[in-house]
Amino acid sequence: MSESFAHQKYNHFGVPDEPRPVVMILSGPSGVGKDSALDALEKLGVTFHRVVTATTRPPRPGEVDGVDYHFVSMTRFAEMIENDELVEYAIVYNDYKGVPKSEIAGPLKQGIDVIMRVDVQGAETMAKKMPGAVTVFLTTSTEEEMISRLKERKTDSDEQIAIRIAYARKELEKLPKFQYAVVNRHDKLEETARVLWAILTATRARTDYKRVELEDC
Repeated sequence: MSESFAHQKYNHFGVPDEPRPVVMILSGPSGVGKDSALDALEKLGVTFHRVVTATTRPPRPGEVDGVDYHFVSMTRFAEMIENDELVEYAIVYNDYKGVPKSEIAGPLKQGIDVIMRVDVQGAETMAKKMPGAVTVFLTTSTEEEMISRLKERKTDSDEQIAIRIAYARKELEKLPKFQYAVVNRHDKLEETARVLWAILTATRARTDYKRVELEDC
């Protein structure tokens, strides 16, 4: 019996009597629909905190600071690194991205599930820094579908799309390192959301459940 399971408090029904918040690391190539899947999860009525990543890239049309990303200057990002405010950071497509500790620690203290969308290159590192987190690789049913989604966004040039496609092919090689792989099929967002919900529920029910401990900054 694991230590976490042995010390868990139970009510008279034999059900864990304390919150078991889950940290989900959701990753996958560009164009697979990570944000759309989380939108669909919210529509199902699932309560969770969506981590807002900090980035040095400029906002795209329609993006809102503090909702889509925390858009910060290079100077501010450097301060966040020096002050140990980030769980992890990396250079992605020539811009810096990082996950603020406060985006995770705060909700966990309230017993709320946390889901972060992380680039594939940083997911493995994030999982090592947060034992107990569950890792999910989101992908499309075919490469053609992924390419089509990238073009439909109309936010990148043909050259940038070509780079993203080449990068995505390399990212797919990392899939075996994840605990779960979820296919986000075209026009099946609710189905995808229900699978993510099931993963959250299953992780919470594990006998070897381990709560992610992360100091707030």
